[in-house]
Amino acid sequence: MRPTILAALILLALPLRTSASLHSHKYERGERIELFLNKIGPYANPQENYAYYNLPFCHPEDGHQTNEKKPGVTIGEALAGHELRSSGFHIFFAHENKQRKEVLCEQTLTADDVAKFERAVREQYFYQMYFDDLPVWGMVGEPRSFHDPTHAAGTNEFIYTEKKLSIAYNGNRVIEVNMTSDGLQPLEVGKKLSFSLQVQWKQTDAPFHSRFERYLDNEFFEHQIHWFSIFNAFMMVLFLVGLVTLILVRTLKKDYQRYSSSIDDSQDLEGMERSIVEDSGWKQVHGDVFRPPTGLIPFSALLGTGWQLFVLVFGVILFAILGPIHGDVNEERGEVLTSIIVCYTLSSFVSGYASGSYYKQFFTNPRAEAGSRWQLTMGATVLLLPAVVVTVLTLLDATAMYYNTINAIPFIVILKVFGLWCFVSVPLCVIGTLLGRHAGSKQSFPCRVNSIPRPIPDASWYGNPAVLVPLAGVLPFGSIFIELYFVFTSYWNYKFYYVYGFMLLVFVILGIVTICSSIVAVYFTLNAENYRWQWTSFMSGASTGVYVFLYSTYYFLHKTNMTGFLQTVFYFGYMGLASWVTSLLCGALGFYGCNMFVRTIFQNVKVD
Repeated sequence: MRPTILAALILLALPLRTSASLHSHKYERGERIELFLNKIGPYANPQENYAYYNLPFCHPEDGHQTNEKKPGVTIGEALAGHELRSSGFHIFFAHENKQRKEVLCEQTLTADDVAKFERAVREQYFYQMYFDDLPVWGMVGEPRSFHDPTHAAGTNEFIYTEKKLSIAYNGNRVIEVNMTSDGLQPLEVGKKLSFSLQVQWKQTDAPFHSRFERYLDNEFFEHQIHWFSIFNAFMMVLFLVGLVTLILVRTLKKDYQRYSSSIDDSQDLEGMERSIVEDSGWKQVHGDVFRPPTGLIPFSALLGTGWQLFVLVFGVILFAILGPIHGDVNEERGEVLTSIIVCYTLSSFVSGYASGSYYKQFFTNPRAEAGSRWQLTMGATVLLLPAVVVTVLTLLDATAMYYNTINAIPFIVILKVFGLWCFVSVPLCVIGTLLGRHAGSKQSFPCRVNSIPRPIPDASWYGNPAVLVPLAGVLPFGSIFIELYFVFTSYWNYKFYYVYGFMLLVFVILGIVTICSSIVAVYFTLNAENYRWQWTSFMSGASTGVYVFLYSTYYFLHKTNMTGFLQTVFYFGYMGLASWVTSLLCGALGFYGCNMFVRTIFQNVKVD
């Protein structure tokens, strides 16, 4: 097994770095620097991206180079839909001629060319390029209104034919790149257009390590409302922790005192009847509260996957905080997605351990274990999350291929990810399950389980799980929804998210609030003498993901201008996956807190 794991890790490591010359960002005077073309598409639809030459731009004289992809594209870059290709433009570092203009090519517009360009201008197409791994954006063209005395007023579409790059450098490094578009020309059939590129070099004293700061929107992310949201969430944590403490210290203390008192203290019939009536609530289910939940195998798989996602999210946030993602835009472009793949692969051990140890708790007897199906539990844990993700991504990939966008995942990337899952993720999950079964056999329940389950009485509305579960998800969602706005805006509106310290703090607050609200829901459930608390605890936390999806729907309708089937499918596909992940993660946290709570209160109960 070790050789296969080692080989898979090497497979992952190979595309992460290319030759040092491409990543040193140090150049000699007069050395050619490549300008890479990335993607083009409508501004309102972030996921509708096409190759640059999907529009009928003419190619430079050495246009054969435009078919050459940038070497060393990482798995993260490919999954994010980046397809960098050489532009063939001649740009030389700190050229002696500080301002150099070059006519790239000439083109005579056909009727088909005009139709494609006019559509691109109407839909506000923009393109993205990279120069020394610094992003550069530009618009394809713009509409211009006109008024003809003999005709009605209207608009015509114009295209930009001149690109002007202003490049600042410090020593042997590129610090800043700005581009302006000029040379508006009307789109007319048979019109001859000349496309040119003008480059101007200038020196600067700005340091290299701060060159990415200009892309960060400090006013947006460090707005007062962002700090207010953190304060609001913190106050919510204090409230919930206080509420749970009140339940544990005061309410349960009274329950213990009442249950510990002997019924013999009441000599008269009225006192005995009053004691019998009062002897109700969560203590009555002590013989059934530790029964295995209905659907033990899927519950164990959900629990293990949730813990894996917790480790995954925490690891990625920590990497983003500590990793050098802002010193080099290439790090931001590929490293975060690559870190997600690595963290998911390695955290498969956690999912196997969590699901295996929980399942084993109910089969400590060797005779009972002989009839158990822990292998099915392990298989469900291995396949649960990948099955959902692959199903959604297959739909998105088919849609991207139908529309011929660059968001379609390359086949070689699919093979690499599949190899990582087969040779690293699955073996780690198997190892985790085997170790979890060994650890689970050492755990015992505070109370003995009765052989015959007691009937569950009808509960009042405040003890009904159908009411408690959706209510329990409101507070965790309330602690993160403002941060969700910043995350959504960053992903769907072309902003670089960089306040990962805020994200870590909100993630911790989310965990605390989820645990506390789930404990309150389970306490009311047990007080209604309903011993089926496991699914209630998990679903109480998981309901947060439902609110995340509902908020994403509101955001799509009221905060974006996205249109079209392609963009709609991608948006709700990604948001559905994000909501599903949130549900599993919060569900695992909610069950963890409730499991500790239930064990704590019942280990102090003296059963006659």
